[in-house]
Amino acid sequence: MPRLTTRIVLSTAVVGAATLVSTTPAPATSPSTDTRQQEYAAAAAEFGVPESVLLGVSYLESRWDTNAGTPSTSAGYGPMHLTDATYVTSLPGGNHHDDDAEDARGDDARSTKDVASVGVPAPAPEALQTLDRAAALTGATEEALRTSPTENIRGGAALLSAYQESIAGPTGSASDPAAWYGAVARYSGADSADAAAAFADQVFTTIREGVARVTDDGQSVTLAARSVNPARGWLDRLGLRKLARPDGLECPVDISCEWIPAPYQEFLDNNGNPDYGNHDLGNRPKQQKIEYIVIHDTEGYFQPSVNLVLDPKYVSWQYTLRSVDGHIAQHLKAKDVGWHAGNWYVNAKAIGLEHEGFAAQGTWYTEAMYRTSAKLVRYLATRLGIPLDRNHIIGHDNVPGTIPANVRGMHWDPGPYWDWSHYFDLLKAPFRTTGWPGSGMVTIDPDFATNKPAFVGCGSVASQPCTPRGSSAVILHTAPDAASPLLKDIGLRPSGVDATMHVSDHGSRVSAGQTYAVADRQGDWTAIWYLGQKGWFYNPRSAPAAKWATGLVVTPKPGKATIPVYGRAYPEQAAYPTGVPYQAITPLQYTLSAGQRYAVGNVLPGEYYRAVTFDGSSPGDWTVIRSDTKYVQIQFGHRVMFVNLADVQLLPSFL
Repeated sequence: MPRLTTRIVLSTAVVGAATLVSTTPAPATSPSTDTRQQEYAAAAAEFGVPESVLLGVSYLESRWDTNAGTPSTSAGYGPMHLTDATYVTSLPGGNHHDDDAEDARGDDARSTKDVASVGVPAPAPEALQTLDRAAALTGATEEALRTSPTENIRGGAALLSAYQESIAGPTGSASDPAAWYGAVARYSGADSADAAAAFADQVFTTIREGVARVTDDGQSVTLAARSVNPARGWLDRLGLRKLARPDGLECPVDISCEWIPAPYQEFLDNNGNPDYGNHDLGNRPKQQKIEYIVIHDTEGYFQPSVNLVLDPKYVSWQYTLRSVDGHIAQHLKAKDVGWHAGNWYVNAKAIGLEHEGFAAQGTWYTEAMYRTSAKLVRYLATRLGIPLDRNHIIGHDNVPGTIPANVRGMHWDPGPYWDWSHYFDLLKAPFRTTGWPGSGMVTIDPDFATNKPAFVGCGSVASQPCTPRGSSAVILHTAPDAASPLLKDIGLRPSGVDATMHVSDHGSRVSAGQTYAVADRQGDWTAIWYLGQKGWFYNPRSAPAAKWATGLVVTPKPGKATIPVYGRAYPEQAAYPTGVPYQAITPLQYTLSAGQRYAVGNVLPGEYYRAVTFDGSSPGDWTVIRSDTKYVQIQFGHRVMFVNLADVQLLPSFL
């Protein structure tokens, strides 16, 4: 949930007795003359690991990618995700909610409060420091293990072999893969039996199903499907703690999840007045339909983020996910309203998921976390009737500001390096072509591995180029020419200055899965309507950045030159009961002009969930105020926004 900023402040974090130092990750070395497939086979033979086990573990760690030599959010390098927290670039502590005076609740009815940083605890040393042991086992240098895929794979194989020997399991590349369950579970770095088993189960599912893909550095790798029934009894030899799974935990049974509740309690504020935090009681979905699942990243480590939600003073969300193994902590039940998205209308209708990670620090999100997150979201969406599309499964960067003054301060996580296309594949809701070149809409979907926008500002210097790496983001221009300026976002820059390529600046970019109305086409370029402008992106037939789509669009009703655009869909004043203060329907600084068209995401009622006291004693508290006014959710820019249904025509996109 970082905000738009022109610099990144780095801090020092302590890991055990070691200090994280600011460094620039070394680029991955060029592939050897041997293929990546042969490198896995050679390492498996050298260290006596079944090749299917080595490939399965590596796939669950990195999908066999090198990630341009950059570390994961768990300080992991290379295809085997060897962790080296003492080397990785220093990352900020705390959480993205504990900066400045952010109003995570996003409600004018309550005052904004600062959230104090909770500091940076020492991450688990074994989970975040496996590269040292791999160096000792293989004789390879630490630099080689970070930068050479060949040595990295050797290091992972050596660790697996050592883990297997430590529990007296059978070794040898010809040994039964089923007997390696314990070693695979330990490789996850999990600190509980539940989390370790969930990781191992995913690995063995991958082995049973098989998989083949081309890695991000162009290597073809295949794991042939084979029947294997893992011997789960080997897990007991690891001696890991077992988590209690209370009744009512809202998680799928096949992922690791624990209940760490957010406190709901009353206290006195700095002026001695009664106050409360850090969420609101609710009765969803019975009282109000849940429309959104909001994907955040924490901008901090797992434990500080959990610590922050345990602070009774201000912020909360439903779930926090750990990077190294995908373990999940649930803090709020779906019925209650968390304070996380900075927009009360969205919060009241959303579930918030915080993923351990950093949007702009040159790190990547782990496959283990992607997979458990997708399982959780699919479970929630099925249970709550939430469509699996980008109108309802949204990033924090898609949540609009509530009023003009709040637009610039909204956060932009999980950022351009979150792989939305892969995530929706895991959700079993892949982005598909639903239209044709003349159908009037496009769904953005670049090839993540080869789409590498030239962002800057991933380090401490705003102008420093980021390491080129795969991205979900597609850049928009003012003309069908890569040399033309970027668009303007008057919400981010009221002076009318062009957007930039800073990694945090989403004023002229779109993201995978988002659907827009087509404004024009010229050669290999396609234009969409975006914040009141035509935004052009390169979309050649040979390597398209979008899929043709069809659906509904809005345009102003005849006779209206412009119509207002809103950041929240609140009822009109007449709908409020006596004694309940009116929450103004305040237009944002943008307008939708005649002749422009924007993709429809939903038609929603005007609603306001009134909740401003601890015990519901204020007039109208704990009720949903509704009106006959309806709003249309549209994809107006990078963020979704709302227009009054009475102001627009809903039309098929292909007319």
